[in-house]
Formats: sequence, structure tokens, C-alpha cells
Amino acid sequence: TAGVFTTHEEATAKTRTGKSLIIYYSWSGNTRGVAKEIARQTGFDTIELELEKPYSTNYNTVLNEAQRDQHAQARPALKTKITREKWAEYDTIIIGYPNWWASIPMPIATLLESYDFSGKTILPFCSHGGGRFGQSLTAIAKLAPKAKIAAGLSVHYSGGSSLGKDVEKWLKKNGVKK
Repeated sequence: TAGVFTTHEEATAKTRTGKSLIIYYSWSGNTRGVAKEIARQTGFDTIELELEKPYSTNYNTVLNEAQRDQHAQARPALKTKITREKWAEYDTIIIGYPNWWASIPMPIATLLESYDFSGKTILPFCSHGGGRFGQSLTAIAKLAPKAKIAAGLSVHYSGGSSLGKDVEKWLKKNGVKK
């Protein structure tokens, strides 16, 4: 079955019981900026995913690499490792990523398949150049079928001057912030 979408009340009840982790992949820095704003407002632990073989820093090259990996459904190896014990501490996982080719970047697929998301709530956020979530929420639901997926936050590029308010509203909507 695909991921279960929870009601506001269910997400709120779940979020209040345990620790939350912000984990994200950022290529250009837009997603990193959103993650830092979420961390600033919440104080949650934050981890940036790093790859064993990073994508090119050249924009045109990374477009080709990202598209190649997506077509191949590649699972790039993550340099970032989280122990099973540490992972078990978190009930809510806030996952951030850029929208690449209307979906998640393949390092996020590696993350979703590498850890047990059973019973966890995922709060997704993405940065994009106009494609909003694309098919990324469907991809997350397929790769983490035993997680609850709460309302996501889609941020145009770096979010601009309204980023702080947009993040605050999203956190409140999901019961992460009163």
C-alpha cells in the first residue's frame, strides 16, 4: 500500500510525543537555507546528507547527472550514516530536498530505503524553481509505505522574504509549533 496520509489531529498527536529530526539534501543551498530556518524555529537536530561521490558543482553537469540517476533509479551511496539507536529516538522526520525532474533526488530515495520509517511521521519540504512538489510526495509514499506523511512545504527557490512566516505557518499546521 502507498503511504498513509494523516489527519491534522493524528499528525499533531504523534509529533508531540517524541523527538524530531531535520534531514535534508541540498545541491545549490536553497534547501539548506530552508532547513536552517526550520532548525532556527524549532531547535531540532539537523543532518545534511552527503554523498560518497558528490554530484558536480557545475549546474549543467549536475542536471545531466541527476537525470541519469533518476532514469536509472540509482541509489547513490550516502557518506552520512545514522546509527539504528539514534534513528530510533526520532518519531518525526522532516525531510528536505530540491525538486529534481519533478521528483525527489535519488539521494533521498537512498535515505528512504536505508532506514526504517515504520510508525514515523514524515514532514516533507522541497525547494523548487516552479514545479512545486511534482511527483515527489508520491515517490516518498512509495519508498516509505509504513510512514505517515503529513502536509508538506514547497518553497520557491530560497523562499524569499516570506520564508520565516511560511515555515512558521507550516510547522503550526503540522502541530510541530504552537
